[in-house]
Amino acid sequence: MANQKPGFLQRLQTKWKLDSLLQVVLVLVVFACTGFTILFIKNPILNFFGVERGGGQGFVNTVLYLILILPLYQIFLLIYGFILGQFNFFWEKEKQIFRRIGTMFKSKK
Repeated sequence: MANQKPGFLQRLQTKWKLDSLLQVVLVLVVFACTGFTILFIKNPILNFFGVERGGGQGFVNTVLYLILILPLYQIFLLIYGFILGQFNFFWEKEKQIFRRIGTMFKSKK
């Protein structure tokens, strides 16, 4: 059985270039905590700005969601990452995202 295929967590560890399986688990916990936090604060925030569910304004609601909720998701990733000692991992991912967004807006000459 020397040809064993690496498990899910080992593959994530390799893909994310993490030092240990504990780090993989902590990163997954950060994603879970961030997702639950956004789940609980999304509706009150959208309601505050007058976004109604099923209001027939799908495009407007989507744009407001992206403007209001997506940045909060990124911020909460960093907060939970800091709390669980994985800030550097998430900060590097954030920088990658901003670089990709930046290249979309650069003019091609």
